[in-house]
Amino acid sequence: MRVLPFSIPPCPARLRLSAALLRATALELAILAGHLVLYPSGIAQERRHGGVPAPEPAPAPPEATALPTGVLPAAGRDRPPVVLLHGFVDNRSVFVVLRRSLARHGWRHLESLNYSPLTCDIRTAAELLARHVEEICDRTGHSRVDVVGHSLGGLIARYYVQRLGGDVRVRTLVTLGTPHTGTSVAPPMSAHPLVRQMRPDSDVIEELRRPAPSCRTRFVSFWSDLDQLMLPVTTACVSHPDLIAQNIRVTGIGHLALPVHPAVAAGIRTALEEQDAAAGTSDAVSVA
Repeated sequence: MRVLPFSIPPCPARLRLSAALLRATALELAILAGHLVLYPSGIAQERRHGGVPAPEPAPAPPEATALPTGVLPAAGRDRPPVVLLHGFVDNRSVFVVLRRSLARHGWRHLESLNYSPLTCDIRTAAELLARHVEEICDRTGHSRVDVVGHSLGGLIARYYVQRLGGDVRVRTLVTLGTPHTGTSVAPPMSAHPLVRQMRPDSDVIEELRRPAPSCRTRFVSFWSDLDQLMLPVTTACVSHPDLIAQNIRVTGIGHLALPVHPAVAAGIRTALEEQDAAAGTSDAVSVA
């Protein structure tokens, strides 16, 4: 079991939960306020490029041949590209903190994908992701990528992997507060087609329950015991007999904090570095 710093001091269970929930709610409101400020900066799609150049790159050996335009040099190809996929009515600005964290720790090729707020079908968004991943692989010379999806973004990525053959391209799929078995929260929002597809009785959720033999992608799902948008909270766990899945419990934070909290970012970095995680293992992360 992994336990990160900032554990809640011992106290009676009810008081402990109440205090933790209050802290988590206050943090959610602060994050929401900050995200509203950043939101306009993430509306446009980011510029596509071959990769972020490393500081003070080593000179190429004399015998090296030129790479095709837009293809990363060998020094930048030690890790697969990471594709970041936002949640419902959000955009790529939600990943500003996580991108910086990954870049500081050596990830050189990070890209975000915005899908339109007018998108009404998870399948359509998954097809867009499929095209985006193929473009990244063609441009960078990598045959596989890693994907990090927050909330609905994780469900879109899972549909791509499990139903559209994306396991050929996706090495590791990390999901943050994703309703893998459907969430029953917020009935008033069910008028939107995407929200209806995230409910437990939707056709999309039923498709994801179907067999997925020989799926090559490794799933790592972060779920929080104080996530008020996942009902029940364990819906954010991957539970499928055919999938290689690791579910990591996060304590003390809510839904919006998952893509921005430094302890979760550290857990994501670890997940992306692990190549041979055992199926069905369960860890815990305490961040409050």
